[in-house]
Amino acid sequence: MSIRKMFGNVFGGAGQAVLGLAILAALLAGLHLAAPTPTALTSADGGPPASSDRAAASTGDASPYQDKLADYGVCRGTDPACYNDWDLPRSDDGVVRVLVFTATGVSRHAHLGPLLPAGMNPPLTSAHVAQNAVVRWGQEYGFEVDWTEDVRQLDTPAKLAPYDAVVFLSNSRTMLDDASQTALLQYVRSGGGFVAIHNTLGAMYHWPWFQGLLGGANFYDHGPHRDAQVITVDRRDASTRDLPPRWDFRDEWYNLEPFPTGVRFLAEVDTGTFENGSGVGFNGHPGHAGNHPVSWCQYYDGGRAWVTSLGHDPEAWTEDSTLVGAESFKTHVVGGILSAAGARPFCR
Repeated sequence: MSIRKMFGNVFGGAGQAVLGLAILAALLAGLHLAAPTPTALTSADGGPPASSDRAAASTGDASPYQDKLADYGVCRGTDPACYNDWDLPRSDDGVVRVLVFTATGVSRHAHLGPLLPAGMNPPLTSAHVAQNAVVRWGQEYGFEVDWTEDVRQLDTPAKLAPYDAVVFLSNSRTMLDDASQTALLQYVRSGGGFVAIHNTLGAMYHWPWFQGLLGGANFYDHGPHRDAQVITVDRRDASTRDLPPRWDFRDEWYNLEPFPTGVRFLAEVDTGTFENGSGVGFNGHPGHAGNHPVSWCQYYDGGRAWVTSLGHDPEAWTEDSTLVGAESFKTHVVGGILSAAGARPFCR
C-alpha cells in the first residue's frame, strides 16, 4: 500500500494534505541545499576571473559590457595553471613555426588582397599586404611562416600539430567547418598558441567556444576610420615592453559586445583623442568611453591566446609604411605572435 493511500485511509483528506505539504517542504529544502553551479569565468583556483586592475577600476561591476554570466566550460584567465604544458615535438625542435589563416566568410578587408587559391602557401601578390607582412616579419625575427585560406588545411589536429602558433587574420563570419573547428579545439587544448587580429573578432559568432577564445568578446561595430592615440597599458608583456607609453595610430577602433572578460589588457585607445567625435558606432553602439581595450591575452582551455582589434589600415602592413605608428603596430603584433608561440614569455 502506498504512503499516500495509507495516509488517506487513516486521516482522510487531511492526511493527504499533510503529506503534500511535507513533500513541498522537502523539495524547497533541496533547492537551498543544492550546490551552486560554477561559471566558466573563474581562475584556475576557482576564484573570480583575473583582469586588469585598470579595467576593473574604470568599469566597475555596473558596466553593461561585462559578460560575466557566459560559461565557456573551460579553464581560462591569466593563471598559467590553465595551460597544458605537454611535451610535444614542436616544443623541442628549435624552430618556431606559424600558420597564417586568412579565409573570409562574407566581408573581406583590403589588406588581405584578393581571394587566395586552394592549398598551402599559394602565390602572394603585392595586394596581399598583410600576409606578405607576416612572412617578412618572420624572416626578420626568425620564425617560419606558412599561409592558407583553404579550410581543408585545418581539417585534422595532425595538420595543426607542427605549428607553435596559428594566426587568424581578419577572418569574417563563418569560415570554419565542423572538421576544422574540431582540429582547432584539439590544437588549443594541446597547448597551442592562437593569435587573432582585427576582423577575426567578427568571425564564428555562433560558436561559443571560439568567442571564449577571443576573450569572451565579439566585434559589434565601429565609428569612422580615424586617428587616435594608443595607450600601452601593461609594459611587462613581450608584445608591449618595447612600445612607447603612447603612440599615434589610425584604425577603425572596434566597439565590442560582449566586452572581454578574464583577460590581461595590454593596450587601449585613448577615447579622448578620437579625431572628430566620440566612440559611437555606425550601428548604434555607445562606445567604451574611458575604457576601450584594443589588445589583450589569456590562457584558454589549455592554450595561449593573444588578441588585437588593430590592423585595419593596409598601410599598417605595408613595407616602408609612412603611417604613423606602423612600426609600433609591427612590434606589438610580432611580440604577440612570438609569445603565443612560446618563444617569449606569455601574458606577463
